[in-house]
Amino acid sequence: AINLGAALAEFGRRVLLVDFDPQGALSIGLGIPAHSMDQTIYNVIIERSVGVEDAVLETSVENMDLLPSNIDLSAAEVQLVAEVGREHTLVRTLRPVVDHYDYVLVDCQPSLGLLTVNALAAADGVIIPLECEFFSLRGVALLIDTIQKVRERLNPKLDITGILATMFDPRTLHSREVMARVVEAFGDIVFDTVINRTVRFPETTVAGEPITRWAPRSAGAKAYRALAREVIAR
Repeated sequence: AINLGAALAEFGRRVLLVDFDPQGALSIGLGIPAHSMDQTIYNVIIERSVGVEDAVLETSVENMDLLPSNIDLSAAEVQLVAEVGREHTLVRTLRPVVDHYDYVLVDCQPSLGLLTVNALAAADGVIIPLECEFFSLRGVALLIDTIQKVRERLNPKLDITGILATMFDPRTLHSREVMARVVEAFGDIVFDTVINRTVRFPETTVAGEPITRWAPRSAGAKAYRALAREVIAR
């Protein structure tokens, strides 16, 4: 999400990154100490006195803002259960700022709980990052089933923007076999861009910067720019 957002910003788009994972990996990956912050997406969702504009931060990347998250968000899942229209909490939260941006990227936790359903109910499209491992393939089938249910019951405009093959290692037969199965199963919705496994990505997390800034000429940065072009085209 960080690298795609930064690549879209490079192409002149206004981007908002929404960290919707209680682990706060998106915020940490941008070098923002979300664990010690007073205003995060949790406060915007739960406290009526906090507006979304109060929590949005500028990042070090021009044209890219962040709505941060931390472990407090894990409590929101429990607190929202009793709310009326709980699946539409995120879309109501983002409404005041959504017109300020060309793209709003919501980074979800790797589970299909109420927070993820909120993200799907708010979204126009879903990008599914798929690690090139057989176990990941099984997870995609479950996710697509959930997307179809959300489309039928909550958000008829929801589409799959694309499936993105990540952590691909062209040297291994296993990676190549998984990639072939993905293309066979999903066809045109698989992005042409493939994100190869590289040591550069863990380095960027430590640096708190997207790869397009940390290693702008690297293969990883070029791949994310290619992905951004595909996302804009779709």
